Amino acid sequence: MILVTVVGQAYTAAGYTLQEQPLKWAGGRFRFLKALSDTHYGIIEYQLLAYQDTMWSSGMPSRFNVTLIRADNANGLESDDAEYVRRDLSALVVEDFGVPILPSATHWWQFKTQDALGKALAEAGHLTIGYAIPWLAGDLSPEG
Repeated sequence: MILVTVVGQAYTAAGYTLQEQPLKWAGGRFRFLKALSDTHYGIIEYQLLAYQDTMWSSGMPSRFNVTLIRADNANGLESDDAEYVRRDLSALVVEDFGVPILPSATHWWQFKTQDALGKALAEAGHLTIGYAIPWLAGDLSPEG
């Protein structure tokens, strides 16, 4: 629950709540949801790939990415809705806004320790607060 400790308060202040989905949590998916209007939802989704040091993982670092979804349904399912969008946070920041703060537009935050996880979550959280939340709400656009 380091995720909630690091970014939960900021997301709650922005109106996003962690969806209670223990089965999805067990699979490494954590979603924060906000009703943006009567018909649309904003979703911030963390996908965690956790590796333990085994003979198969060869000490590979665990990693996570962040996906942003604006949809006309709370599940974030793709639809024909004109406002539907699905974008990785890294692509939004690096490609759309042209901010080269991450190594690539397909960036996964990596970590091997809890301290490194906290730092990675803080970095992703800052980018989410600064770019993703206003973008999902329609208050910030790469076009200006």
